[in-house]
Amino acid sequence: MQDELALIAQNDILRVAINTGNRALVQNDGGKLAGVSPALAQRLVDRLGVTFEPVIYTGAGKVFADASSDRWDVAFLAIDETRARQISFTRPYHVIEATYAVRSHAPFQQVSDADRRGVTILTATGSAYDMYLSKTLKNAHLEHSGTPPESFEDFRDGRGDLVAGVRASLESYFCGDGGFRILPGVLTQVSQAMVLAGRDNPLIAALDAFVEEAIGDGFVAKNLGI
Repeated sequence: MQDELALIAQNDILRVAINTGNRALVQNDGGKLAGVSPALAQRLVDRLGVTFEPVIYTGAGKVFADASSDRWDVAFLAIDETRARQISFTRPYHVIEATYAVRSHAPFQQVSDADRRGVTILTATGSAYDMYLSKTLKNAHLEHSGTPPESFEDFRDGRGDLVAGVRASLESYFCGDGGFRILPGVLTQVSQAMVLAGRDNPLIAALDAFVEEAIGDGFVAKNLGI
């Protein structure tokens, strides 16, 4: 497995797609990356003895869009059957929650209140919760706005009645602003995995074994702060 794992890197460099739009997994403080995804990337780099080259993205949709462009070797994305047509997933290393932010005066109290006629929900293009909403909404109108930070900014500027997002990202963005609140409950649970480009990539078993080890020895839990 170690020999196969080494084949993921190219020319002694491992290009890792890092999505800074997901605060539950990545924190970017002044250019210094922290969180479980960068930690897993660094562990893999150390295992392979190669150079770590972060490829920074602000949304999962952009990471996925580059899967066939040879811009990264390894990435971190939510498991989704549509994406699986173009990329290969390891087992999940973490499950996160998505929910909504609303304006403080809005009538919505629970996640289930959102899917009503006349309601507009704003979401980040290509995110896991965007794909979930696209499949499940029956009454509300879904609109898209770039990356998660861009959708949050548009919502702050008055667009939409609710904005969907990863709970940690919503809490970070709207923290301390009395004009907004985060709804309790869960819109959807998102299983996060390490990924390789290409459907049924032959190297995914080696990467999956790497993830299994990182979960089993407590590395993932430690870097999630749990």
